Amino acid sequence: MEYHSSFSFGNARIAPGARRTVDLPVSVLSDHTPVTMSAHVIHGRKPGPAVFVTAGVHGDEIIGVEIVRRLLGHPALAALKGTLIAIPIVNTYGFLARSRYLPDRRDLNRSFPGSATGSLAARLADLFLTQVVTRCELGIDLHSAAIHRTNLPQVRVSPDNPETLRLARLFGAPVILPSKLREGSLRSVAKSHGVDVLLYEAGEGLRFDEMAVRCGVTGILRVLKDRGMISGSVPKPKAEPLLCPTSRWLRAPQGGLLRTFKREGDVVKPGDVLALVSDPFGEVTAEVAAPVAGIIVGRAVLPMVNEGDALFHLAEIASAGAAEATVGALTGQIEAETLADEDEII
Repeated sequence: MEYHSSFSFGNARIAPGARRTVDLPVSVLSDHTPVTMSAHVIHGRKPGPAVFVTAGVHGDEIIGVEIVRRLLGHPALAALKGTLIAIPIVNTYGFLARSRYLPDRRDLNRSFPGSATGSLAARLADLFLTQVVTRCELGIDLHSAAIHRTNLPQVRVSPDNPETLRLARLFGAPVILPSKLREGSLRSVAKSHGVDVLLYEAGEGLRFDEMAVRCGVTGILRVLKDRGMISGSVPKPKAEPLLCPTSRWLRAPQGGLLRTFKREGDVVKPGDVLALVSDPFGEVTAEVAAPVAGIIVGRAVLPMVNEGDALFHLAEIASAGAAEATVGALTGQIEAETLADEDEII
């Protein structure tokens, strides 16, 4: 058996073949309660890549927290090669407050690269960048839709990066969306340090979605196996994910009550009515129709809407039949695995 050096993380040293949860001090609350960013480090007995998996960058996006929890309990990690840094809750402040933001009202995912002497958001971003991102060659960042919205499982990648596109196809979420790097985002600053990041989006803020969780865990395992970090059987996607080059939000034509006829994952044709918005008196009703052929990759779930609210995130497709077959195969695979696991529990 080949041994290599221990892995230094924070004030801890993790020996080859060991795993440990390490608390990185972030700040102290006004009542003198210390706050940390806690990471679980698994350091394999044999050399290999260093990869991070993170969730809770936005505190109200909790599906990723459950994905990391299940990932850390997976038996495939017992013989890990290389190093895995898993952080289920990056933004502890937001998680405790059930909020997307930090106490200073800043979005952590717009605060990179941060500063060790800056605002609270800047300090947390700096800690995350220096202690986690720059120590790795690849990252997987887990997100969900904002509160009162839900997303079809999807992976977002940089338009000009063939390697992340390859990994996104391997991940096996139903849809891949090219997404430009935004200034201040984790993906942007990681790229500037030569670190690729896959962004997984699925489900709703402050809610669990079993299919979204299953898709996330399996996708991560596929990527780790591709990197040679784990062995054993990981099911391959039954179809190649749907690559949608462009997408748009369809907005409420008026304020009122939203009645939705289509949901995430539905493939629609031009002119299909997705929803109706009616005033509370039933006097005026407006249709929300699909302007192009597409697949619904996100939607609002709150029935009260104001004029201009984002209602449906529609990704454009070339062929409705091909899209339906792809989404059906991939979601069916996730559903089958979910039912099989439930039968084992019963």
